[in-house]
Amino acid sequence: MRLFSAVVVSCLVLTAAAFAQGGLSADEKALVAFVDKHNDEALALLEQVVNINSGTQNHAGVREVGKVFRQELDALGFKTEWVDGAPFKRAGHLVAGHRGRGPKILLIGHLDTVFEADSPFQKFERGDGQSARGPGIIDMKGGNVILVQALKALASTGALKTMNVTVVMTGDEEDSGEPLSRARDALVTAAKGAAVAIGFEDGPGDPKTAVVARRGTTGWTLRVKGQPAHSSQIFRGDIGSGAIFEAARILNAFREKMAGEPHLTFNPGTIAGGTAVEFDGVQARGTAFGKTNVIAEHVVVAGDLRTLSPEQLAKAKKTMESIVAASMPLSSASITFDEGYPPMAPTDGNYSLLAMYDQASKDVGAGPVAAVNPDRAGAADVSFVAGEVKMILDGVGLMGRDDHTVKETADLSTLPSQTKRAAVLLSRLHRMK
Repeated sequence: MRLFSAVVVSCLVLTAAAFAQGGLSADEKALVAFVDKHNDEALALLEQVVNINSGTQNHAGVREVGKVFRQELDALGFKTEWVDGAPFKRAGHLVAGHRGRGPKILLIGHLDTVFEADSPFQKFERGDGQSARGPGIIDMKGGNVILVQALKALASTGALKTMNVTVVMTGDEEDSGEPLSRARDALVTAAKGAAVAIGFEDGPGDPKTAVVARRGTTGWTLRVKGQPAHSSQIFRGDIGSGAIFEAARILNAFREKMAGEPHLTFNPGTIAGGTAVEFDGVQARGTAFGKTNVIAEHVVVAGDLRTLSPEQLAKAKKTMESIVAASMPLSSASITFDEGYPPMAPTDGNYSLLAMYDQASKDVGAGPVAAVNPDRAGAADVSFVAGEVKMILDGVGLMGRDDHTVKETADLSTLPSQTKRAAVLLSRLHRMK
C-alpha cells in the first residue's frame, strides 16, 4: 500500500502542471453552476449546525452535529460510522468512506467548538450584507458545509460515483481527548494509503491564502526544588539560591539560547512558586503558599513549545533538557513534555497541491491563492497525517474573522467561492493518472 501511494503521489506531482493552463471543462462549469444554484441550501445547513451547541465537552451536542453531517454523507452514498470517544473521554468522531478508483483523497473537518453549553454565544445571526455571526461558524462548521457541498456538486455531475474519498470529522479538535494517540487513531488510520489530504479549517481567514505548513504544539511542565531556609541565609554555600531563582535561571536561559530561531516559539504561560505549591496540569491552574522571609522550596511552570518540523522539535527539547539539567548548587529541576500536536513541515508535495488549488481558484474567478506564513497557522488535526500523506493542504474552509471569540463572524460571500474551488480541485485530483 505504501509503494502504491508513493507512485500515485509521484504521478500527481508530475502531472499537476497539466492543469496549469487554466480554463474550466464542461463538467467543471457544471460543478460551479451547481454550487451557485444550491447556495441557499448550504446557508440553511450552516445555520442549522451553528445553532446546535457543540462545545467539546457537550458530548450530546457534538454527536448531534455529527448526526446532521452523517445524514448528508449517507445520502451521497458514503459508508459512515461513529467512532465512540469514551476511551479518550470525548464524544467521538464521524468517519465516512466512498470507495472508488483513482487516488485516495482524505477530507478533514471537526464537529466541536470552543463554546460550551454555558457560553452566552449560542446562535446564528445574520449581519449586514454578507456577514453572519455564530459559535464555530468559521471554526469550523462552515468548512464542514463547504466539504459536503463540494461533494454534492461532484455527485450532481456523476463524478463522485467513481471517486475514492474518505471523510473524517473529529469531535475534539478544540480540546483533544487523552491519551492523544488514541484520540487521533481513527484519523491516522483513515490516512493510510491516502495520496492527498485536505483540511477545511478557516486558516488565517483570508481567501487569498491557504496552509501548506503548520507548527506543532507541545506542552511542557518544569518543576524545580530548592533548599528551604530563612531568607537571611540565601546564597550561602550550604543553602543555595532557592527554587524561584533557579526557575528564573532556567527560563532566562531558554530565552537566551532559543529566542529568535525562525518558526520556534516557547512560552511559560503559568508559574507558581513558594514553600508549597498545588498545581492542576489539566487546567494549568495552581496555588502557592510562601513567606517573604522563607526561601522558596518549590516552583511549577507550565508552557507550550511550537515548532515547524520534527527535527526542530527534537532540537528544542534537547536544548531545554540540557538547560534544566545544569542546576545551581542545592537545587534540582525536571522538565516533561506532553504528546502534543505534531508539526506539519512544508513539502514539495504540499506546494504542488497548492499550485493546483491556486489554478482552480483562478479558473472559477476567485483569484490567486498563496501559502500563508506558517507562523500564522496554529496547530490542527491535519498535522497528524503528515507522516502518512505526501500532499497536504489546509485552511480552505469558510473565511471570516475573530474565531474563538464571541465576535466570530463569517464572510458569507466566500461560501460559494470556497466550495467551487474545492469541487474543481477534487475533480482534477480524481482525473489525474
